[in-house]
Amino acid sequence: MKRNRIYFWSITVSLGGFLFGFDTALISGVERTVQGLWQLSDAMTGQMVAMALYGTVIGALLGGIPAQYLGRKKTLVVIALVFLVSAIGSALAPDVRYLMFFRFIGGLSVGASSVAAPMYIAEVSPREKRGRLTALFQFNIVLGIMLAYLSNWLIGTESPEAWRWMLGVEAFPAAMFAILLIWVPESPRWLVLKKGDESEALRILDIIEPGKA
Repeated sequence: MKRNRIYFWSITVSLGGFLFGFDTALISGVERTVQGLWQLSDAMTGQMVAMALYGTVIGALLGGIPAQYLGRKKTLVVIALVFLVSAIGSALAPDVRYLMFFRFIGGLSVGASSVAAPMYIAEVSPREKRGRLTALFQFNIVLGIMLAYLSNWLIGTESPEAWRWMLGVEAFPAAMFAILLIWVPESPRWLVLKKGDESEALRILDIIEPGKA
């Protein structure tokens, strides 16, 4: 039963990887539609697509800072909420500037999740299962990419507003990620090193490694 909880925590946090892949691939379905809708030059279209990548680089560089000071769980919750805001904001964007902004902040979450999620999974995994559980993040990146292409295909391009649905559909997994994180505890390592809460850390460690805490 306790091991099932570890799997739940790891699978939940690895949804950050799913959103990583999903967010990165979604733009492929809307690029040409948006270019035609707002009469964008090739250069501006390239910048629109690249905004999420700019955010990803910055998020990856800085993602460890909130994880260190706020905690792994709070950082993951913030990441999930920013994914949610990015998805809704992108779907409702009235012009390309707004779309670029919301894609950029989505990229920040992509980059930050690539740091915070594997860090958390490694810190709550039993030693003998650490590599396997951490690999869930990588698996979910690929799964997210695949399902983004499938989602774009299912939505199709018949409606002039289809591109908004393609971007907005990300709100559903982002909201699920945020909700499931409610049942995920803080990393015991962070609790000891930053908060000094040894009793809570030992309680969580007893779930991870029963009888060894």
